[in-house]
Amino acid sequence: MTVVTSDAVRQLAALSAIALTDEEVEDLRVDIAIILTYVAQLSELDTDNVPPTYQVTDLENVWREDTIQHELTTEIVQLAPEAIHDQFKVPKVL
Repeated sequence: MTVVTSDAVRQLAALSAIALTDEEVEDLRVDIAIILTYVAQLSELDTDNVPPTYQVTDLENVWREDTIQHELTTEIVQLAPEAIHDQFKVPKVL
C-alpha cells in the first residue's frame, strides 16, 4: 500500500480550504492510500496493444441551424406583466 502521511492530508485540506478533525485526517489518509495503491496497480497493466479510446458510446454532436423555431405573437407579449418593444421585461439577474 502507498504511504500517505497525515501532514500530506492536512496540506491537501488546507489547499482545498477544508477543515478536518484528526479523525477525519486519519480516515482520509487511509482512503487516499488505498486509491493510490489501486492506481499503481492499473499502471502495471500491459496496454501496448490496446488502441486509445476517447469515447465508447458512438455518440456524435448534432448540429442544427440557429433559427427561431416559434415566434411569439404580439398578443402573448401583451399579456406579460411588463413588456418593452414587444419583449418581456424581467428583473435584473446580476
